[in-house]
Amino acid sequence: MSQRVLTTESGAPIADNQNSATAGAGGPVLLQDQHLLEKLARFNRERIPERVVHARGSGAYGYFEVTDDVTGFTRADFLSEVGRRTETFVRFSTVADSLGGADAVRDPRGFALKFYTDEGNYDLVGNNTPVFFVKDPIKFPDFIHSQKRDPFTGRQEPDNVWDFWAHSPEATHQVTWLMGDRGIPASYRHMNGYGSHTYQWTNARGEAFFVKYHFKTNQGVRSLSAEQAAELVGKDASSHQTDLLQAIERGVNPSWTLHVQVMPAAEAADYRFNPFDVTKVWPHADYPLRRVGRLVLDRNPDNVFAEVEQAAFSPNNFVPGIGPSPDKMLQGRLFAYADAQRYRLGINHTQLPVNAPKAAHVDNYGRDGLHATRHGSRQDRNYEPNSYAGPAQTGAALAAPLAVNGWTGTHEAPAHPKDDDFFQAGELYRLMSDEEKGRLVANIAGGLSQVTRDDVIEKNLAHFRAADAEYGRRVEEAVRALRDD
Repeated sequence: MSQRVLTTESGAPIADNQNSATAGAGGPVLLQDQHLLEKLARFNRERIPERVVHARGSGAYGYFEVTDDVTGFTRADFLSEVGRRTETFVRFSTVADSLGGADAVRDPRGFALKFYTDEGNYDLVGNNTPVFFVKDPIKFPDFIHSQKRDPFTGRQEPDNVWDFWAHSPEATHQVTWLMGDRGIPASYRHMNGYGSHTYQWTNARGEAFFVKYHFKTNQGVRSLSAEQAAELVGKDASSHQTDLLQAIERGVNPSWTLHVQVMPAAEAADYRFNPFDVTKVWPHADYPLRRVGRLVLDRNPDNVFAEVEQAAFSPNNFVPGIGPSPDKMLQGRLFAYADAQRYRLGINHTQLPVNAPKAAHVDNYGRDGLHATRHGSRQDRNYEPNSYAGPAQTGAALAAPLAVNGWTGTHEAPAHPKDDDFFQAGELYRLMSDEEKGRLVANIAGGLSQVTRDDVIEKNLAHFRAADAEYGRRVEEAVRALRDD
């Protein structure tokens, strides 16, 4: 095999990677040494902003296989057939500590899944606990501040942690989980995962159901005592990363069985507590677990930075048949997660290989920006709607509209007697003097006559006719006269 040649970023071969170019033997380094400058500049920029929360994480690829028929509850295509497999990427993480923090600590664990479905990526961003500390997103920044390093001491301060919880009684349920036996998982393989929030499924008949996700580990739940965790941290601060990596490399592929709890949408309003409160669980006696499928992890990333650190999840990434619920914390996360990744990775982070859809084609009018790699052809327009066969909306909602306290989350505006796009334009035209009308018609015709497509001209003429018959006729005659010249 021939020797690989070391090159610059522009592809030029590098003669010497061990010595900087100098002005003579022993002289000062030269500014013209392009390889030196490029190498130092790139090194200075190797790090990107770390996640404010869930900074320390591990990830792996795998698949999700449907084992049970759930088509009565959702029309999601990737769940439509028993035996169907969908490629996945999963990222596990601790919540409070920074990127270099230890794995075996008492902390909730992030459990984030990306399903590369035929209808686009579906992200399910949850934890290893079925509940959370707060129920309103406006409290989330303060909560995280209380759990992170104090701005004066530079340490995580028990005073701050417990002071916030003292003022947040809704955190008691999650604190009980965190301080219990499952507060320190023995590994990522030996913990359950939960969607935590309530989501909405919609079937092919348009019937809506609220669901909660439960991923039950098939390795069995194993946890550490505080003493065992302290000892493990001293031996290997990256113990969970080590365990996951080595297990998959040995072919011991971890797996989880997915179950869901299903609540018919009509039952939500009269349930004995708010079913969209993420600080509460639904008792299994009320809504038993229904098996859906199994998640298997069987491949480690080739590059932790490219595929784990740059992995971006957003609970707003839904597919048809799955949507949000009125869960207030979820509603806040629908914005915050994607916004965090736009800051960390840039507006085109969805084009990175780990984030880009694998089974679905992306076709929209997003353009340019830092690190853009997806560009249209010269015939493509960058706006919609258009007359040039560009991608168009389907008109079908991802899930049934949410009905909350009489408000329905649709794109439709309330109907009013005069909701008409043309009548005020007609009234304005009729208020004009003859001279004003003449100049208006001339100005419109001057631009419209230059359009090359007859169908585009006709669509515009129809608008003017709808506003006022005379208006439309005069514009049509003026356009025809200019085009006939």
